[in-house]
Amino acid sequence: MMIINFRLSEIINNLLQDKGIYVSSIVGEIIAALIFFTLALISGFIVYTLFEHYFSKWAKKTATTLDDEIIKNIKKPIYFFVILVGLFYGLDQLSVLNPYDIEIGQIFTIAEILLVAFIITRIINVLMSWYAERFAKQRKKKIDNRILNVFKKFLQAIVYILGFVLILHTFKVDLSGVVVGLGVGGIAIAFALQNILSDVFSAFSIYFDRPFEVGDYIVVGAYEGTVTKIGLKSTRVQLLRGEEMIISNHEITSGKVQNLRKMPRRRVELIIRVSPNVQLKKLKKIPSILKETVENCKPVEFDMVHLREVGPFSYNFEVVYYLNTGDYKQFLDVQDHVNFAI
Repeated sequence: MMIINFRLSEIINNLLQDKGIYVSSIVGEIIAALIFFTLALISGFIVYTLFEHYFSKWAKKTATTLDDEIIKNIKKPIYFFVILVGLFYGLDQLSVLNPYDIEIGQIFTIAEILLVAFIITRIINVLMSWYAERFAKQRKKKIDNRILNVFKKFLQAIVYILGFVLILHTFKVDLSGVVVGLGVGGIAIAFALQNILSDVFSAFSIYFDRPFEVGDYIVVGAYEGTVTKIGLKSTRVQLLRGEEMIISNHEITSGKVQNLRKMPRRRVELIIRVSPNVQLKKLKKIPSILKETVENCKPVEFDMVHLREVGPFSYNFEVVYYLNTGDYKQFLDVQDHVNFAI
């Protein structure tokens, strides 16, 4: 912390002596310390009042709530920061603490750096929450608070590590060994937790990229089912046969995933096999019968019907229709309806 070579206590003692009041020098020092601390309290109160009544009202007039949340989260730490500065210069007036100037300066420097780091982490939390809410509102989906909290903790850890390095640099500590130690330690931890970290970062990818969400019907390799839970390490899928499949997030993001629920429309092909004994006159009526039957099945959108091939044992008609939904259960229900109608 920067030290100002200004001794208010000496001025107070001189004024007391000019008035004919002879007291110990410690009296002037205590009075000076109280003055500095009182000024710090008043200054902090003024700053807090500005944030509470001026900046907050100004922020409410803006289009977003981002500035409101930032002001709300930093006004108290800034108030304590002002008091901390006043307390330091108040203690600096006490000559009895002169032998401990270096230690006191180091303590206040550490406190200031940690307080600034705390303010930065609070701003990061606000920015992350605001971005996540905006992202969820655009996608009309709920926020996964677990993944969001892990991401916040990760960024907070980086801020405090940088603060720790800054403290060492302020105290003239050789950082080469610290940097090497952090690098080697980070590599060792990364190798030890390689699979876990891979799944965690894959969870972040799923959270932000949104290839699928809880309730979606997906196909992963030879398996297909409904997503029931997306965790930090794995995703749970309820298969059609009823069992639950647990698959690592890394395995999902590194492979191909089909999300059937996000299909805007589904194309359905249907083969109708007709006996070769049917006469040509009746055979020609089959396409119109199939077309009319499919068109009467709502909400199906008929596309086409053709005699696709003349097989060795049957005449094969192909019917194509569309269904404007990606819901798998609804698809099966409509398919049943069409098949029974035919």
